[in-house]
Amino acid sequence: MRRRLFMKGAGIVTVVVAGGGVWRACDQGVFSVGEGPAYEPWKDWRTESNDGALALVRAAILAASPHNTQPWLFKVTASSIELSIDMRRNVGALDPFLREEHIGMGCALENLMLAAAANGYQATATLLPGKLGPIPAEPGPQFLARVDLAAGKRDESELYDAIPRRHTNRGAFLPQNPIPPQLIDSLRSLASGDPNVRIFLFTSEADRKKIAEISSAANTEIYSDQEVDRGSQRWIRTRWGDVQKYRDGLTIDAAGEPPIATGIAKMMPLAMLKWAASRGPKNRYSRLMMSAPLIGILAVHDRYDRQDCLRAGRIWQRAHLLATARGLAGRPCNEAAEMIDHEKALGKPPLRAALLGEVLGDAAWQPTFVFYMGYPTLTARASPRRPVEYVVV
Repeated sequence: MRRRLFMKGAGIVTVVVAGGGVWRACDQGVFSVGEGPAYEPWKDWRTESNDGALALVRAAILAASPHNTQPWLFKVTASSIELSIDMRRNVGALDPFLREEHIGMGCALENLMLAAAANGYQATATLLPGKLGPIPAEPGPQFLARVDLAAGKRDESELYDAIPRRHTNRGAFLPQNPIPPQLIDSLRSLASGDPNVRIFLFTSEADRKKIAEISSAANTEIYSDQEVDRGSQRWIRTRWGDVQKYRDGLTIDAAGEPPIATGIAKMMPLAMLKWAASRGPKNRYSRLMMSAPLIGILAVHDRYDRQDCLRAGRIWQRAHLLATARGLAGRPCNEAAEMIDHEKALGKPPLRAALLGEVLGDAAWQPTFVFYMGYPTLTARASPRRPVEYVVV
């Protein structure tokens, strides 16, 4: 009798726990990856309706941006689109001069220009000159570029077609699968038409190891700063409700983990998730970087020149789209470049600028963006996106 009562009670507890787990899984979007309003822009970006120049904005908002902050604003007319940066959408001390935010704006501009050609526009971009400075006490919108539109011939390129498939892949790559030399040449040539940007590509193990060590050490140091961590945490969305509400930021789905691990992580309370992250294996970041057969560095003549930042962003977006079109994956690994800003903001000696400068071996170029590429072990998932109506002014 007691055994039957025990088994009955245990069964009730099991049903309650299982039911609670299912409810938690549904509430946290475990069964809804890539679904909901936050992901609709990836699906309706090439609408059949006659959107005119708005079709270009639909492509632009699918671009990369630091911490998925999406700092762009667009003023659209029948003959032009003006791009402004919303400086309120920043990551604080991690990007104290908004250098990376401006690179993100360049990424959006590149998508817009590709979409212009594909939609039958002849587009001319004019970048406003200026220098980057500290984040203003009361940040607001700042006009960066104007794209003038005229009738032109439709030109739907492979880069344009890759726009909805381009996602940051934070998983491990396949180190035994080298990138074909012809594709490396194609990547290198992406900046050949712009004398203000150069791509440095590294495939040897010694070069990649050196960059990975610099980046890993920078990652550890920069996130030990509480102000940096606070600014970064503002953009981390662990609750499914927040993903759908804010439609921006870094999500668990896009963290590069296998599906089962992702589902478990989404069900964890935030405190447990942070504890699990702190217990990760040492040197995980450098191992991830070394799993990629190629590490690249984008360099400009002046890291804090506004136009150079936009140009670098355009090249990164183009490189990532080309990689996507050819079956590769890519990920920024910008901590060393971020440490250059961090050291400058704190008045420290420019250690990281010197270390990366040694890697480049050319004093005429200043490193501003570091990335790695290779063949992925997992398919990257989309990040949330704010819709056109949120960003058109």
